Amino acid sequence: MTREAAPVERPVALTVAGSDSGGGAGVQADLKTMEAHGAFGTSVVTSVTAQNTRGVERAFTLPVEEIEAQYDAVTDDFDVRAAKTGMLAEAPVVEAVAERVAGLDAPVVVDPVMVAASGDRLLSPDGEDAYEDLVARAALVTPNADEAAVLTGVEPSDEESAREAGEKLVEMGADAALVKGGHVGGETVRDVLVAGDDAVTFEHPRIDTEATHGSGCTLASAVAARLARGDDLRDAVEASTAFMERAVRYSLDVGEGPGAVHHLVALRERADRQPTQEAVESVVRAFVERDVSPLVPEVGMNVVGATPYAERVGETAAVEGRITRTMSGVEPNRGVRFGASSHVARFLLAAREFDPTLRFAVNCRFDGSVEAALAALDGPVAEFDRAAEPESVKAEEGSTMQWGAKRAFESAGETPAAVVDRGEVGKEAIVKLLAADGATLRDRTFAVLDALER
Repeated sequence: MTREAAPVERPVALTVAGSDSGGGAGVQADLKTMEAHGAFGTSVVTSVTAQNTRGVERAFTLPVEEIEAQYDAVTDDFDVRAAKTGMLAEAPVVEAVAERVAGLDAPVVVDPVMVAASGDRLLSPDGEDAYEDLVARAALVTPNADEAAVLTGVEPSDEESAREAGEKLVEMGADAALVKGGHVGGETVRDVLVAGDDAVTFEHPRIDTEATHGSGCTLASAVAARLARGDDLRDAVEASTAFMERAVRYSLDVGEGPGAVHHLVALRERADRQPTQEAVESVVRAFVERDVSPLVPEVGMNVVGATPYAERVGETAAVEGRITRTMSGVEPNRGVRFGASSHVARFLLAAREFDPTLRFAVNCRFDGSVEAALAALDGPVAEFDRAAEPESVKAEEGSTMQWGAKRAFESAGETPAAVVDRGEVGKEAIVKLLAADGATLRDRTFAVLDALER
């Protein structure tokens, strides 16, 4: 008996860009990103490059007629819902692509690729001049600061000048412009979206890494895929810039150069939720079987597990309602779900800013006897004193855990196995145990419990 087919419909997106033999940028990055964002990716290859994580060694631009043939083959068969352009290399290619997309009844995202992250030029000088017509056909143009300066004559150095450059791109005919801030200095990256008379800035902390290969291609492809799915422009850009922050933070350590952004990072985060939840459930079962009552604080105990790519509380699994003491031992109030913890989860996420390998945490009772028992741990014990917490930190919601983690890691000089929060008036003293995996968290908790019961 043959099985019944169950075809899956996906909106089609198209990338018109160069091939990156290193796989981190270009058509390869575009197709990975489109698939990760729920679109079926099709492609038109404009150039073939010999490159890797260290740079571009050679590049060959395909004849215009071959590029046009690819484009026609795709659009004659597929219902293309959105397209993006990347490396076009030379003026004749830019002109041919501008002519073709003028007849496309779908939004076009123009990523004006001019220089690779390695510094290698990817567009001839006459190609720069030919971009005007293509920009005029764009639903969105996504230059970095250097590209915006070439296209508009305005060098974005801050939010105001980025907006000015975006306005000039809109005056050139683009429906909207996203002037990216990755090449502008400062601890905060600001991407400025200009659409008509409106402008909005998307901010995120700068990631301390050189592994940004493919970031421009990946961002433009994410926006195109979301537009193909029917998102409005602002939502598509907001979601894509947030995705890029994570893709850069958890970059792929491949090759001998800086590496590449993680095109599938959002998919991997979701895929790792089930094993993370199971790991938390395993620790909770072990705690119930062993009866960790002597370590359960008055506020209750919680075990928290973060996915390897967690950035938010909703990406951490914990016991809903916490673990509490009963007449016969300890019991979880309810099951394990994502987003169930607030306090312990926020601290774990704050600790991950200093050591991203940390994925699990538990809060335990703290007093003199527990403090002595912490000597049984296989790592340093750090602490922070809320009495020293600045008023400005207290006034900002969620900042206490970030401040406390910073103080703890700085005082320890390395990743601590436990962090003591001595509390304050009306706040119970707590110690949080940290670990890279559930088994280590369980073993550290049992080590403290063994020492406490001796």
